Amino acid sequence: MRILVTGATGTVGRHVVDQLLTAGVTVRALTRNPETAALPPTVEVVRGDLDSPTSEMFEGIDRMYLLSLGDPKAAIDRAKNAGVQRIVTLTSAVEDEAHQATEQAVEHSGLEWTHIRPGMFAANLLDWAEGIKTEGVVKEPYANARQTPVHEQDIAAVAATSLLFNGHNGQTYALTGPESLTKKEQAESIGHAVGLKVSFDELTPDEWRTTSGIPDFVADWLLDIWQQATVTPEPVLPTVEDVLGRPAKTVCQWAADHVGDFR
Repeated sequence: MRILVTGATGTVGRHVVDQLLTAGVTVRALTRNPETAALPPTVEVVRGDLDSPTSEMFEGIDRMYLLSLGDPKAAIDRAKNAGVQRIVTLTSAVEDEAHQATEQAVEHSGLEWTHIRPGMFAANLLDWAEGIKTEGVVKEPYANARQTPVHEQDIAAVAATSLLFNGHNGQTYALTGPESLTKKEQAESIGHAVGLKVSFDELTPDEWRTTSGIPDFVADWLLDIWQQATVTPEPVLPTVEDVLGRPAKTVCQWAADHVGDFR
């Protein structure tokens, strides 16, 4: 079996590649810059862009992991014509027109499909790394926003399982971590995992906006999500455990895998 992994150098894609290699399948990785991909030597790394798909990208491919970016219809059509039989998408639990278009295009292709929809990536907490490393503090608004961060390895494991095994066709898997934690509790969990005392300095939205350096439209989006999570905590879903047969990884476990980023 040969599986094409798009977004193979990304936060989740690298883990998808590793898990497929562990399972013993042949992996082709699609990337714009093969020279800097830094993937394992057994991976077939090819230069390409889904916005300009070629038939050669999909030649000999049985199944595909599709990162939702841009308009995928042309790529999906070429994949189908080349003999690809199954597509597993990575989209998002957050409503987004591009993600919805990707899912719909895959469903309309007539191929086997599974959609992976993670919520908040635990990897987003790397935004706190510099403050924790230099001051032992996280400075953000909405300390009591309750979230359910999901480890990127769990996302990749669900995707790899859906690619490798039958029984997942037509399924949409919404993924979360195994615990609902306030932002303050997330900071404390990171501190516990990396052996540092980490405090949370709650800023007002305006204070954070003026110091974050984030574009206004992104700041508005994040502030809205965080404010909502203070009123309605993000739910804890059992999907990771249901699919993998083991519990999802906690924020503390995630931080232990990223100690070098915080120390």
